[in-house]
This record gives sequence, C-alpha cells and structure tokens, in this order.
Amino acid sequence: MRPFGELEADIMRIVWASNEPLNIQGIVDALNGEQRQLAYTTVMTVTERLRAKGWLERAKQGRSFHYGAARTADDYSAGLMEQALDSSADRTSALLRFAGRLDASEAAALRRALESMPADADTDD
Repeated sequence: MRPFGELEADIMRIVWASNEPLNIQGIVDALNGEQRQLAYTTVMTVTERLRAKGWLERAKQGRSFHYGAARTADDYSAGLMEQALDSSADRTSALLRFAGRLDASEAAALRRALESMPADADTDD
C-alpha cells in the first residue's frame, strides 16, 4: 500500500470529517478554504483516482456525483503499520519496539484488543 500523496491525504481528511457525502465543489471549497487555490479539475481527477483505488465511493445525486469514504482512516493507518512491519527483516522485533513506545492507555487498549482476538487455528497452543 502506497501512502497518500499530499492532495490525496487532504481530500480523504475532508471526506472522513464530513457527516455526509460531498460533491467535487464541496471538496474544492473545503480545500480552498485552507489558503489554497486548487482547480476543480485537479480535485476531480485526484478524487476519481481515490475512487479507483477503493478509498472513495460515489453516488449520483441530481446532476453531480457525491463522494463518501469507502474505507476508514483507521483502515489507512493499519495498512501503513502493516507495510512498515512488512519492510522489517524481523517483524517481531519491530512490533515489540513499536509496542514499547506506546503510552500506558495505548498499551492497555492494545492488550484488550489482543485479548479479544480469537486464537489462531493454525497454532499448536
């Protein structure tokens, strides 16, 4: 999984923050309200690329398409974390170093998540 480019990340942040699907003009307005001046066609192209990659879904409403998130920000973060582990020669060591950097509340949340996971059927425990 490749990390988002700057504009992709900005578009996804806006879509994730929205309570409802947005049309391209709504995304452009949100982006340009952040001291930027992006062309409608640029935003439309990047938004469509995000849809083709499976990050956005669209639905026709009136004369325009409205875009909503097909996957969550947590899905994105988890994918990046998995990619980082995959790039390590020793996944276990990298995972342990990561876990060692968590604060107490994050470590407790991780512990609860691990305890709630079903045992892997492939292990001989």
